[in-house]
Amino acid sequence: MGTVAPVSLVTGGNRGIGRETARQLAGLGHTVLLSARRPEDAERAVAELAPEVPGTLVPCRLDVTDAEDVRALARRVEEEFGRLDVLVNNAAVNYDTTRRAATVDLDEVRHTLETNLFGAWRTAQAFLPLLRRSSRPRVVNVSSESGSLASMSGGTPAYGVSKAALNALTRKLADELRADRILVNAVCPGWIATDMGGPGGDPVDEGAASVVWAATLPDSGPTGGFFRHGEPLAW
Repeated sequence: MGTVAPVSLVTGGNRGIGRETARQLAGLGHTVLLSARRPEDAERAVAELAPEVPGTLVPCRLDVTDAEDVRALARRVEEEFGRLDVLVNNAAVNYDTTRRAATVDLDEVRHTLETNLFGAWRTAQAFLPLLRRSSRPRVVNVSSESGSLASMSGGTPAYGVSKAALNALTRKLADELRADRILVNAVCPGWIATDMGGPGGDPVDEGAASVVWAATLPDSGPTGGFFRHGEPLAW
């Protein structure tokens, strides 16, 4: 009898870090739910990646800002798999490099928080019952060093504040879920050459490897940490 494949959900999985994370997890034999706001984007990514990997890639529609969308996918995962082993909260928007905290439109900030913070929070809450059924549950919040209070400067106000808040959520969940053996960590992939990161960054596979490291930690691994390339970052 073969080993049961881990079931992983990657939000915002149709491009960039999310797409590569889905590819690498499927490469490790995971069944990966690759989600995107538009079903056709998820389906296209799966069609491109599936021939490369031994694991199974499943395209899913998921808008993390839509509570009913999140609940519907949780119901689907429960019906098809009965559990979730890995949740990668990767979906993010608005790397607002031209904005300043002193002048930014707060509606833009609110919109950014809706995906980058509340989207991850909403998804974690919805999938917690399924994570609790896993023998090795992991939550990875894809963050950014722009959310580090230790090194924070001006600029990118909506994005930076949203990632600082995501880091705080990571700490809260890690502490509350310790008794459930759910390891919850934040990961900064670094400056990566993606649509959001722009040219000049590191290759996308290196950034995704940091996420996959946190998604596949052993039971003795850390929880409530902030990491890049497996090394701790200052909060």
